[in-house]
Amino acid sequence: MKIQKFEYDGRGMKRVFENEKWMVGIKNWKPENDVSGIDCLERHNQTDELFVLLSGSCVLLYANETDEGLVIEAEKMQPMRVYNIPRTLWHNTVTTEDVKLILVEDSSTGAENSDILKLSKPLIERIQKLVEL
Repeated sequence: MKIQKFEYDGRGMKRVFENEKWMVGIKNWKPENDVSGIDCLERHNQTDELFVLLSGSCVLLYANETDEGLVIEAEKMQPMRVYNIPRTLWHNTVTTEDVKLILVEDSSTGAENSDILKLSKPLIERIQKLVEL
């Protein structure tokens, strides 16, 4: 038996390791995560998701639904800290082109137990003002 090694330098996210319980992915920049390309939020209804910033810049967007509408907030990530996105919390990442993130989540997380929320133009504009990379 040998130690396994994984890497990924392409655009977006790739699951580099997965077993029956959990998955580790490497997430790099893609146009949809650029501040000029952000157009949606997602949530995982059954599982948490962890992020670790290795390099570059990333702002975690998160939003809660209220009677007045969606309340969007932003958290600028610091390298080598673990950020947990609790299940059902709307979220997305806004990144610079040099970003490298690690994400860890339950291996069962996928489209069948997650939702995507398309953002209106006013919400996108609010996010673009909120995000400072």
